Parts: sequence; C-alpha cells; structure tokens
Amino acid sequence: MRETIYYYFDTSIWIDIYNKRGHNGEVAKQLMNQLILKDFIVIYSNMVLIELKKIGFSEYEINQILNMAKPNHIKRVNFTKQQVEEAKRLAKQRSVPFGDALHAVIARDNCALLVSRDRDFDKLKDVIMAKKPEELI
Repeated sequence: MRETIYYYFDTSIWIDIYNKRGHNGEVAKQLMNQLILKDFIVIYSNMVLIELKKIGFSEYEINQILNMAKPNHIKRVNFTKQQVEEAKRLAKQRSVPFGDALHAVIARDNCALLVSRDRDFDKLKDVIMAKKPEELI
C-alpha cells in the first residue's frame, strides 16, 4: 500500500483559490487539482477556520472554500494544547504571527508539506519548510 502524502494549505492559499486572486489563485487551483488527481490529501486545521472567520468569511463561504477539495481528499486536524504552547514560544522568539507559527507546528506534526506564500515561514525553516504552489506543480 502506498504511503499517504499530506499537504497543508496556509489560510491565504485557500483564499487565493476561492477568490480567484489572479495568477496566485490560478496556480493554487492548479496545484489543488493535481493533488486530487494524484490521490493526495489536503489537510486543514481549526486554525484555518479561525482565521477565515476572523477576516469575515461566513460559515457558508468557509464550507464553499473547503468543498474545493473532494471529500476523500481533505482532512481536518485539530491543534493540541502543546502545539499552541510551542507556537506561542516560536511566535515570540522569531517575531512571527502566532497563526503562522501554529500552522508550521501543525503541518510538521502531521508530516505534511506546508504550502504558503508567506515570508514569515522563512523564520521557521527549522520547524518546517514552506513551498509556494508554483514550486510544487
């Protein structure tokens, strides 16, 4: 049996796809389609949901965003208290947003490849390496 490969999309990648944000949206959508064709799994965390709500997306819109991945190609993971504590420490030490630190820890702990355009992840390379969608197509 083949090993399952996971990809963790940062919140901004989901928004790129949903809002069809120019080239970034096209490339992210193309990556999503490729992952589905190759039977890979895209994971998301409750932190993604929190961030989407915080910037004003409705429950309906969030469901639309997550439905871009087919049901058997998407998986929700929850963060733990230990992950939150590690992310708080990393955010403070590295001067990065807490949410980005938590995304990095969650992706690492789920053996997922982190997909993001956010440069804050450059400060977290020892935790996880982030790749832009175009680097994975």
